[in-house]
Amino acid sequence: MEIIELRSKAEFEQAFPVVRELHGELNERKYAELLAEMVPSGYRMFAVRDEGELAAVAGMQVITNLYYERHLYLYDLVATARARSKGHGAALMRHVEYFARREGCKYVALACGKEREGALRFYERFGFERPGYTMRKALH
Repeated sequence: MEIIELRSKAEFEQAFPVVRELHGELNERKYAELLAEMVPSGYRMFAVRDEGELAAVAGMQVITNLYYERHLYLYDLVATARARSKGHGAALMRHVEYFARREGCKYVALACGKEREGALRFYERFGFERPGYTMRKALH
């Protein structure tokens, strides 16, 4: 098992099936369009490669705001169904925290759907707290 940073178009394309397990509504065209906007703004993706296959990915960005100051925002963390419970997510979380510390971040922040109790327990095992609510409003 190794952790790599995905940088090329081909590497991001290879990660799409993994990302889609988290974002089932996403198609390849929209994924490419979003990445084309996100990557120049600082979005980075790391992956666990196990036996030559991508088993898990984490998408993140270092940003600064008044609430968290300089922090790493973890947008996506997902392992493939067959790779779950094999330590890949934990390896990525350790990498995320190492990366955040190296970048001078004060926090790692993320949002997780309230219906994803398993994921919430996973994050809590890594010391994450639920300090408030993330809210959104669709603008149609």
